[in-house]
Amino acid sequence: MQNIPSVDLRDFLSDDPKRKQKFVNEIGSAFENIGFVALKGHFLDDQLVDELYGEIRNFFALPIETKHNYEIPGIGGQRGYVSFGKEHAKGRKEGDLKEFWHFGQYVDENSRWASEYPDNVEVTELPRFNVVGKEAYQKLEKTGVYVLRALALHLGLDEFYFDEYAKEGNSILRPIHYPPITSEPENAIRAAAHGDINLITLLMGAQGKGLQVQNHNGEWIDAIAQDDELVINVGDMLSRHTNNKLKSTIHQVVNPPRELWGTSRYSIPFFMHPVSDMRLDCLENCIDEENPKKFEDISAGEFLHERLVELGLIKK
Repeated sequence: MQNIPSVDLRDFLSDDPKRKQKFVNEIGSAFENIGFVALKGHFLDDQLVDELYGEIRNFFALPIETKHNYEIPGIGGQRGYVSFGKEHAKGRKEGDLKEFWHFGQYVDENSRWASEYPDNVEVTELPRFNVVGKEAYQKLEKTGVYVLRALALHLGLDEFYFDEYAKEGNSILRPIHYPPITSEPENAIRAAAHGDINLITLLMGAQGKGLQVQNHNGEWIDAIAQDDELVINVGDMLSRHTNNKLKSTIHQVVNPPRELWGTSRYSIPFFMHPVSDMRLDCLENCIDEENPKKFEDISAGEFLHERLVELGLIKK
């Protein structure tokens, strides 16, 4: 496979059972074979997307001293600002060439998760930043719920199997700024080869070259979406839960050609996580003689903590 398949969520949302099943088949096949799709028909509109990009450009253009005011110690970078080079891929020491922001889940004070999730961080210099970020978070979360429903059907589960785990899940919206490259990087790229931690990732901002996906032959493929598409991929949690039936694919963001070093790149992934007590134990209907159980039993919260330590965001 030399490119990622394109699917349309409006097929799944239609009242036509054949269109709905077509979407289930297409996304299920794509996630078994390469772990990535480009998705049309999501819930983000052009105005919201344009405003969100405007707000994140404004934030990352703030003085570094101002941005550091929003870097919150002791929470593993789960909310607010994370400065340049702080995060690295699993197994690497070189920090990625990026800075980013985290919006997290929105729950009311009576939620059982209110004490577990850190508060979102308010940027006082930009009154629309948090408003627009919350709206985008919730539209991406809504899109992700329907994708998970399609995957549940593909896996032979009840359509709403994932709903209870995704509702108030520990999901993260991460606007990323890859600044201009000013000198020859030593062993560092914008985002080194990695798999995502979560159930699924919904990515805004894959319209230009940079994001690459590794196919099963070990070849790197450019993952370039159309203007109206999100790129969606399987994360390690979902791969683990399905005994690797759905593939979490290694991907990276490479440095641009030298003539484009002076340009910034922005991308906005939404990492869809379940609640922390979801069991990621391999599903029984994904285990057979040809596919014996590949992973030890673990909860989503335990798995997330292990990975944040590996990424350097939480110190042992």
